Amino acid sequence: TFEKVYTLVRKIPAGQVTTYGSIAKKLNTAARVVGFALHANKNSIDVPCHRVVHANGKLAKGYAFGGTKAQRAKLKEEGVGFIENKVNLSRFLFNG
Repeated sequence: TFEKVYTLVRKIPAGQVTTYGSIAKKLNTAARVVGFALHANKNSIDVPCHRVVHANGKLAKGYAFGGTKAQRAKLKEEGVGFIENKVNLSRFLFNG
């Protein structure tokens, strides 16, 4: 299942995000399982897990590659916009 999560995350283009729940729904699993898979990810370049956020746009507290500040910085560098510390999902949500 982890590899299936990684395959979907690789499809998220720079400048966009998706949610744990969206990936879980596509794989018919729980959002928590997606979180476990991403936390186990060892290669943030190959699997851009910083592009996965909570359903309300909040960033992951346990982002494994430097915490929330690092995740936010990576997303901002890619052009993702925020509203009050949440990703602006109406503009930056990837539904592919």
